[in-house]
Amino acid sequence: MNKTNLMEKFSTQALTQTNMISQERIRYRKFRYLIQNASFSLIWLSGLVTILILLIVIGYIFVKGIPEVNWDFLTTSPKGGLSGEGGISTTIVTTLYLVLLTSLIAIPLGIGAAVYLVEYADEKYLKSHITKGIIRFIHLGVETLAGIPSIIFGLFGFVLFVSTLHFGFSLLSGSLAGACLILPTIIRTTEEALRAVPDSYRQGSLALGATTWQTIQKVILPSALPGIITGIILSTGRIVSETAVFYVTLGGSYRMPTSVMSGGRTLALHLFYLAMETNAIEKAMGTGAVLVITIVMINLMVNYVSKKINLRIHQETQ
Repeated sequence: MNKTNLMEKFSTQALTQTNMISQERIRYRKFRYLIQNASFSLIWLSGLVTILILLIVIGYIFVKGIPEVNWDFLTTSPKGGLSGEGGISTTIVTTLYLVLLTSLIAIPLGIGAAVYLVEYADEKYLKSHITKGIIRFIHLGVETLAGIPSIIFGLFGFVLFVSTLHFGFSLLSGSLAGACLILPTIIRTTEEALRAVPDSYRQGSLALGATTWQTIQKVILPSALPGIITGIILSTGRIVSETAVFYVTLGGSYRMPTSVMSGGRTLALHLFYLAMETNAIEKAMGTGAVLVITIVMINLMVNYVSKKINLRIHQETQ
């Protein structure tokens, strides 16, 4: 075999090997695209199934409950007893009172704790091992509280606020127990929102001569406001829909509360009583429809207020 034939043979082998490698890469690329498309399809399918389930549940509640909702149902108070007669006016007012009072207690505490943990007590700013251990213990405590069942908070509120502090079954006891329930959610969501703000914002503000508090107030909090508002919305929705905590702290009275020391009954708690202790399933469905609408309205209101606050902060900073 001469040199020319040998070179042609090597060239043919090299070309064949190159073609095989190219075909293998093409097959591998097609396989990756297939896996990617299958994954995206499963994600979309999961989202669509979730939305479908939500629409089925809400649609069923609306179909069964909306016919029961009228002006008398919304403006008359429950009459008590096993008949389920009356409306839901006092439960709507009690729910709004409870949301407002619980938010006034929990939101400042939750945001303040998150700001301290992220901006002042972050491990990269601490030198003492003892202090770092305490901060880690606090983080562990917050994460643990976030996973505790709500009835535990209710029993805690009953023992501490209702019995020990003698607040009785009242809005004050219910709001304090509810604040304990939603505090971990507010702290964790606010922490994540604050950590999502780039460090360059902090460094730039401090380099211009601003203090740490001025940086937090003028730079960090406005940038983290959307995430903070998300946590507040989640917490507000949980207050409105919760029953176990308020079952043992609010008292369940169907009368209109006259002060923070008065008992009451939220929409969710009234729905529980109607479904479990009376034969008024139609009124329970009507109450459920109003409860869903209330949660949507609260979320829309909080979103509107947050946008107004965010716009005002941006106008002040410009």
